[in-house]
Amino acid sequence: MAFGFVLGGVLFLCAVTCALLDAKRFQQSATLPQVPIEVQCKAHSLSVSVDIPPSGSEPRFEAIDATGVYPITESYGAQCGYTYSVQPLLGRVILRASYFSCHTDNQNDEVFSFMFGVIIVAQSGEELFFNVSETCSVRPLSPREVICEENYMEVSVKTDLPCSTSGSVKEDFSAAFSVARSSAVEAWQVMLQQGGQLSEVMSTEDAAALGYFITARPGRLVFRTTFGQPYASVKMVSGLAIEVVEATVFFRQNWMVVMVDLVVACSLDKGSFDGYRLHWRTPAVMTPLALQSEFRSQYISIGVDGELLDEQASVDRGYSLTVGEDTIDSSIPIAAEGAIRKSFVTDGVYNELYTIQLTYQQSFADQRGVETKYNVIRQIATPPIPRLPFSINQTNPEERVFTVYLGNIPFDVELVAIELNGQEISVLTAMQMGYSITRVQEDGSDITFAYILRVPFEDQFVVKQYITEGLFEYSLEVKWTLNIISQMDSYYHFSSVTAFVQDILPFVFDSLCANNGIRFMKNHHEYDYLWDVVIGHYLLTQQLASERGYIMTNDSTSLTLDVPLFTIGFIYENITLQQFLGTFELLTRNAKTLEIKQSSAKSCLFETTELLVCSAEGVMTVVSDITKAVPAANPARTTLLDPSCRPQETDETRVLFSFGLNTCGTRFQIDQQYVTYENEIIFHELYSTDSKPVITRDAAYRMTVRCIYPVSGIESLFVDRKFRMGTPGIGQIKDPVKVPPQMPIQLQKQTVMKPSYQAVVAKKPADYVHVGQWSSPADEHAWSLGPNGNF
Repeated sequence: MAFGFVLGGVLFLCAVTCALLDAKRFQQSATLPQVPIEVQCKAHSLSVSVDIPPSGSEPRFEAIDATGVYPITESYGAQCGYTYSVQPLLGRVILRASYFSCHTDNQNDEVFSFMFGVIIVAQSGEELFFNVSETCSVRPLSPREVICEENYMEVSVKTDLPCSTSGSVKEDFSAAFSVARSSAVEAWQVMLQQGGQLSEVMSTEDAAALGYFITARPGRLVFRTTFGQPYASVKMVSGLAIEVVEATVFFRQNWMVVMVDLVVACSLDKGSFDGYRLHWRTPAVMTPLALQSEFRSQYISIGVDGELLDEQASVDRGYSLTVGEDTIDSSIPIAAEGAIRKSFVTDGVYNELYTIQLTYQQSFADQRGVETKYNVIRQIATPPIPRLPFSINQTNPEERVFTVYLGNIPFDVELVAIELNGQEISVLTAMQMGYSITRVQEDGSDITFAYILRVPFEDQFVVKQYITEGLFEYSLEVKWTLNIISQMDSYYHFSSVTAFVQDILPFVFDSLCANNGIRFMKNHHEYDYLWDVVIGHYLLTQQLASERGYIMTNDSTSLTLDVPLFTIGFIYENITLQQFLGTFELLTRNAKTLEIKQSSAKSCLFETTELLVCSAEGVMTVVSDITKAVPAANPARTTLLDPSCRPQETDETRVLFSFGLNTCGTRFQIDQQYVTYENEIIFHELYSTDSKPVITRDAAYRMTVRCIYPVSGIESLFVDRKFRMGTPGIGQIKDPVKVPPQMPIQLQKQTVMKPSYQAVVAKKPADYVHVGQWSSPADEHAWSLGPNGNF
């Protein structure tokens, strides 16, 4: 297994002798801030946990006993049974002290007392000192205790040794030497074995120089060494690598030479990860510690952080012990209690790392019933586990909404922003804008979540592309910005979704201008039945075309509509004596909802001959060739009823008047159905006398022009001096009549006759509507003089 795996490094400290430091070093500071220090008695060690202070400087420890203060340095820790472990995932450091560590007071292997100094560096740089002391009462220890720590191996055996119960290690050695000095065998001799070969006999001091430390404690002999020492050997037991150190300590006691075999063996299994659980293995029978024939296993227990659990507690947490014929497999789920988790982002990828401080104990006995406890503490970690988000396009094109599912989001991650086709918006802003963003728990998982984003196809950020007739591609690129909560550590995921939709668009007519009208054309398509063609408010049918004078050809492949000039539906603008702009519009509407979806309008310039237009905004426009009725008439000498209203344009034969229906002396008459507005184009003659020509205001001829509007369409009848009409009017011109001079014109009091012609409804008030030939009084169509002046 992986030995000595400690994030941030492992510091091990000790020294066999150390000068007594200044007394103030182990006096606690007078005024100290609150510093979290946790002290616990574990299965075979004392644990002191200290949070890393805000300064970021790692706390230091000193061992304290009656003889002085001993800084726990790296080498001293391995010699004396201290393990210093930095755990950045938890933001703390932990000191573990073996019950057989150097400066621990041992009372009959039952009560162990510790005292430490803790040094913390404040943000100001000042060193703060804390005293920590603890007494642990433990269960009876076995005659032989083997401990495999992260930085050392230790075996202690119970024996009656000739040493005092107090004093330093050096004093113990001296006492033993004084007992054995009368013997030919020097006190405390050591032999090391490797591969069946014995080393030379050496003193304990020489052994310590090689990294092997022997300590005599009351009732115990303790042998400790670090991994990888010169006389250590690695053996394969049941397919697993085992590091073994064997030593023999002998000394003279009274008339005998006492020899003590000290064997320590530790599994070197580095641990493994199967995606769900962390595993660590050891041989079922540690043959370096016991012979196969003599081995009798009594119990096996596992736990974490130095605590062993009973069988039921292990089951409740999901811990597992698999005892095979050759090996024992200990496994702990990474999500179980006791596992430490850390998440971080590396190279734009979210990773998580799990570590456990495995505590393992196996008790076995030899054929004489002597018990050995094999104790292991191993920190096992997973490799960095990438948690890659994934996205699923859950879009249903019929809903016309993109639905994007982003899964495998760990519980400590939140979505902070989205980018839609390059436009980044925060989640809060997106939700305020109406986007739907939902966080849901993933099926079958308690620790991962998902986000569901919904964006309509018609959204401003969605790209729409025409593919072929009626087929469109909608596309959306989403950049998800995810943050590890409280760490401000961001990573991203990109999703690309597309949807193909058969969009049935309303058709558009092709059109072209002709000398006498406008032609509209379209080919038939599969989905034409979804649309209607209307002119104004009227559905285009063969009957309507016939009534209005349109020429419609509709066969199996195409539709052609010829609209002659001056037929119903034309709109006239920019009228001069030379030309005018004629516009005709076909509308495409949804056959089901009757909503207008498309306009096909065509405007063409036509040569002006004669016409009369009654607009919906109350303007009458007249172009007339007056010489056809009065050949000698001078167009420039014409006026309306108000002599100040003169033509806007004239030429040799024609006049153009354009005036409001509430101006130029215009008269009106109303009955139950219609309102008639009437004015006159007056022809003024030039009289000659013997002396000189005289122009008189007496009119020889008058041409009556009328605009007739339905009463139902009138919104205001000059009450506020403004003309407002919901529909355009009907134009009518009466033949010029000769009137005796000075005879005033009176509008006859009569009911307006039902006209033969009616005006087309204007699309908007600013439009001009030409007049044309009526078909029936009920129609709302326009009427005008034809291009040849005929009625």
